[in-house]
Amino acid sequence: MGTIAMIANALVVPELPDVESNVASVRARFPILAREINGHPLAYLDNAATSQKPLEVIEAVDGFYRSRNANIHRSLHTLGEEATADWEGARAKVARFIGARRNEEVIFTRGTTESINLVASSWGEAFLKEGDVILLTMMEHHSNIVPWQLVAARRGASLVYIQLEADGSIDLEKVEASWNPRTRIVCATHMSNVLGTINDIRRLSEIAHAHGALLLADAAQSAPHMRLDVGALGCDFLAFSGHKLYAPMGIGVLWGREALLEAMPPYMGGGDMIRSVGLETSTYNDLPWKFEAGTPDVGGAVGLSAAIDFIGGLGWDYIGRREASLGRRALSVLGEVRGLSLHGTARDRGAVFSFSFADIHPHDIAQFLDREGLAVRAGHHCAQPLMRLLKVPATTRASLAFWNTEEEVERLGAALEAAKRFYL
Repeated sequence: MGTIAMIANALVVPELPDVESNVASVRARFPILAREINGHPLAYLDNAATSQKPLEVIEAVDGFYRSRNANIHRSLHTLGEEATADWEGARAKVARFIGARRNEEVIFTRGTTESINLVASSWGEAFLKEGDVILLTMMEHHSNIVPWQLVAARRGASLVYIQLEADGSIDLEKVEASWNPRTRIVCATHMSNVLGTINDIRRLSEIAHAHGALLLADAAQSAPHMRLDVGALGCDFLAFSGHKLYAPMGIGVLWGREALLEAMPPYMGGGDMIRSVGLETSTYNDLPWKFEAGTPDVGGAVGLSAAIDFIGGLGWDYIGRREASLGRRALSVLGEVRGLSLHGTARDRGAVFSFSFADIHPHDIAQFLDREGLAVRAGHHCAQPLMRLLKVPATTRASLAFWNTEEEVERLGAALEAAKRFYL
């Protein structure tokens, strides 16, 4: 039995007769799924890049701009007060969504990238010293590499990378055994956007804390697919993006422990992050507003709030069972395509599948699939160090969500076979 088949067999999914009956009604909430591409029904398999948006989110954003659009804070008129209530209400909802102790620990950003840059620039500039070590994994997205390279160059720190096992996982016993005592922070993805690997953030946090280090979790990929609880994860910072979580582009979240955020200097200067401004010096606002300079994306926060409600209406049990079922089927289908190499076969994984053929460029595969109405991603997926480790220039990636169907997975397998015949 091949590796892909063994992994597929390991994904045991309980019988859930209610799940399949709900798929059509769930899909009906996503207007874009009614589109046809090149004469074929759209099969959107690019959820790791960005998710599609349900009607609940679209209508919430539309309603804000139609009836309550105004700038927030310091407004005495009705629209301003309503917009402020939307903004701060969304913050409270996010805090509950991730299990934060206080609303003030939730900072709104433009997305995971800005959230990580905020920590790297603010915490890193304040607390990293020459000779300190920043520990990352070899599966990190560029957004969790480049910001640390920049601050390391400024502070004289160095980057060390956790190597991967053959299946795309990390061995935490090796991490602990080879710990560098100068490590000050560990920056790790919760779920790889290439390999699908789900990392044990809880255990990694415990190892970091035992050695006096912090841990930042990149939850961009995990937030749409599993329940997040920052207390249970044990991390010190957590970042995710709204646009992967069925919310609009341009809104994201940074959560941090209150004591850490209090000790960090502002990331950007401007309106709303100040308490008073003099000609030479200024004093800064309380958390979380100290880190939210300028006019924010209130409409995006409204959409994020609606997306969280939408997820709550479905329930994590439904989402988890549905995606596990789809993931099992995808592994089986991909395992039947001769000549296909799947990158990442860890048992603890999400429904993200990166693959390649020895003699066909990933871009050619993606373009061929698009002719069949299948939207997948091809490229290095903002993970060039990982691509070099895998010894490929790029991969083709299919990433699933709860509203995808088994029929779409079957279409993917058939289209890959057709692509082989076309190119080879």
